[in-house]
Amino acid sequence: MSRESEADPSGEDVLPDAQRVALPGTLPEALRAELVAFRRDLHMHPELGNQEFRTTAAIKARLEKAGLKPRVLAIGTGLICDIGVVDGRADGVPVLAMRADIDALPIPDMKSECAYRSTVPDRAHACGHDVHTTVVLGAGLVLAELHRQGRLPRPVRLIFQPAEEVLPGGAADAIECGALDGVGRIIAVHCDPRVDAGKVGLREGAITSACDRLEIALDGPGGHTARPHLTTDLVTAAARVVTDVPALVGRRMDTRAGLAVTWGRIESGHAPNVIPQHAELSGTVRCLDLEAWRQAPDIVVAAIDEVANLHRAKSEINYVRGVPPVVNDADVTALLRDAMVARRDEEAVEGTEQSLGGEDFSWYLERVPGAMARLGVRTPGERTVRDLHQGDFDADESAITVGVELFTAAALLDAAQR
Repeated sequence: MSRESEADPSGEDVLPDAQRVALPGTLPEALRAELVAFRRDLHMHPELGNQEFRTTAAIKARLEKAGLKPRVLAIGTGLICDIGVVDGRADGVPVLAMRADIDALPIPDMKSECAYRSTVPDRAHACGHDVHTTVVLGAGLVLAELHRQGRLPRPVRLIFQPAEEVLPGGAADAIECGALDGVGRIIAVHCDPRVDAGKVGLREGAITSACDRLEIALDGPGGHTARPHLTTDLVTAAARVVTDVPALVGRRMDTRAGLAVTWGRIESGHAPNVIPQHAELSGTVRCLDLEAWRQAPDIVVAAIDEVANLHRAKSEINYVRGVPPVVNDADVTALLRDAMVARRDEEAVEGTEQSLGGEDFSWYLERVPGAMARLGVRTPGERTVRDLHQGDFDADESAITVGVELFTAAALLDAAQR
């Protein structure tokens, strides 16, 4: 018997398994189909960070159709929507927030045979934010119906956040606009193409890494390649920065912190016999440990200066602070586990490793306890893993149902536990 066929038409989860509990908030078939269509529409019309005007309007229109009152953020994109809050007040009851990121990536959609591939050149939802958005929207619609029935015991807030892909992330703007006012806990999901649809990956503690950006300019007198001793050999200096700085950093920080400097761009020179006067490098600094991340700028900048000075190059360093690690709260992680078991079973939950990817959901967790789950989006049995931030990325759309029912169960269990 399929999982969908076991749901009672009333919306009650009446599975006999002793590990599960009877909870309202399963997803009706008509809404499931609507959400798939909504996700495909977003996928076809991706928008970059702080430019998500069409996306914001689509979310707002659907929430208003459901009788809700979403508020667009003051920055013009993204929105917040409360459910179960009367006259703007939660009467002191801590709100459970559900966060989705709504922006896309500046890369082309490479899915050749796909009816809903991106219609915008060099833009794609290649990180699953369209799925995240649809999950939170769907959860909001189900919970709004429960509220109308008098069956939502505590208020819930939906946060549709712009610009997650733009360091230091749009979370700061959402927080500035009041996204966390009155919030007691916050939850989120992130697509994971390594996990089968129908499952989630959970981890207490750090589940992502810190991520900063480095931009470096090296300058010095150039000259002829026949006389490098009369110049600052910037090509060699830049090459040494690329190879020596990661090695130096690795010897000045506890290796268990996982501090890694990785380069993505190096540019210098125009002719084979001319030593240039200028070189540029850019890359990222990633770190597994929160305390090490706080020390990283001083350590990395000192290493760059040392290597540049050794080669008589003048260095100008722009160290762009990004995001700290997402550190999952133990109690909220347990809430997500209980919610998934209630909807499915123990086998639907698996452990997950800490990723070296960055996520600005971490800024919310600097203020309130919360947790992020890895939402499985790989079709069971599929051998090809379509990795995140790649042009051929896609998701098994059954994951939308899983995410919605995970979040609705979490909202109801959160109310029962607190």
